Amino acid sequence: MMSDGDTPESLGHLLHGTARAWRQKLDERLKPMGLSQAKWRTLMHLSIAQEALTQAEIAARLGVEEPTVVTLLHRLEREAWITRTNSPYDRRCKMVLLGRRAQRVISQINATANKLRHELLAGIPDSDLQTCMRVLTRIRERAEEGERHQSITRQASPRVFVEQNGQTKPRHSIPRKSAISRRDGGD
Repeated sequence: MMSDGDTPESLGHLLHGTARAWRQKLDERLKPMGLSQAKWRTLMHLSIAQEALTQAEIAARLGVEEPTVVTLLHRLEREAWITRTNSPYDRRCKMVLLGRRAQRVISQINATANKLRHELLAGIPDSDLQTCMRVLTRIRERAEEGERHQSITRQASPRVFVEQNGQTKPRHSIPRKSAISRRDGGD
């Protein structure tokens, strides 16, 4: 039940603030292991992935730009937290895996995260947690559906060029082969 000061408009602030506070608390506990938030979040994403991730995939999961991740990955590789290899499918792509050093501490990171989760959720009834998780899942699914829809729309929509008379007309930026053949008198 919402109190008088709570409104649906404040939900976004509450979600963001809660996630930030939770991450900061975990960050405090992992610092003695030599892990900053950027490091442990990257290592955790790598540990739960089913296979090696690309630099772009890591950037997407962390919610940062790829150049930012590249700098972080250089540092993690230098410190033996990760290893990077060329993709067998695309040599321009680097695949990122946990290094030996990270494999040894992942269980400690998980144990620390589990202990914190138990502390933060202590005293909250299971039924409330289940309701909260159902609601958050629905919100996330709707948000991700919107992202997928926007991505599909961007891929499907042709580029629009402005004609000399100011009218817009959808066109492709590269002439189609059939247009070139007709223009040059070819078949």
